[in-house]
Amino acid sequence: MSETNETQTQDAKSVQLNGLFAFKVGMSTMYDDKGEAVPVTVLKYEPWVVSAVRTPEKNGYAAVQIACRPQRAARATKAGTAAMKAAGFENGAKLVREIRQTLPEGVSVGQNVEIGSLKKGDQVKVTGTSRGRGFSGVVRRWSFAGGPATHGSGFHRKPGSVGNRTEPGRVMPGKKMAGHYGNEVVTVKNLQILDVLPEENVVLVRGSVPGHRNSLVQLMKA
Repeated sequence: MSETNETQTQDAKSVQLNGLFAFKVGMSTMYDDKGEAVPVTVLKYEPWVVSAVRTPEKNGYAAVQIACRPQRAARATKAGTAAMKAAGFENGAKLVREIRQTLPEGVSVGQNVEIGSLKKGDQVKVTGTSRGRGFSGVVRRWSFAGGPATHGSGFHRKPGSVGNRTEPGRVMPGKKMAGHYGNEVVTVKNLQILDVLPEENVVLVRGSVPGHRNSLVQLMKA
């Protein structure tokens, strides 16, 4: 087989999208061209496969559905198995996501998503679920100032008045109070891809991204 035919065969088996999903490994430091230390987040890429193609004619919008990590046979369902069979998952997939974008030319079920979809220097928008911090008071959750710390004050970290007078006589929706802190979908814009290492399946992003270690994050080109 000639080199041209081999390249065409590889292209037919893979596709480049406007974004990727990767797993957060942790943070590190690298040095840029000026010799300055730069904080980076290390993301581990695992193979994703195109499991469905959404078209405006059939689904009302354009998107590429991708899947990752085969499901165990003991946890397989008939619906999940049937939906993922064409993508090569015998018992379904643990992770299924969608990337909404204009459909790439020739995209089809079963293709591998290339880590080369993102390149060094790209500006990306990173979305992840922030770390859950449990039940927290208003000082920690909303950065309330609190009351005096000394001189016999009995008001230190309390929320203060939250109600109203006779009219409307209730606490208004959206009032900042103590409660579950974190565990929310957070998006950080305009982060830069410092490097992509295909041989190690690693993506290096400048700065920090939301989420705990091993959490799944989405990177989309800005």
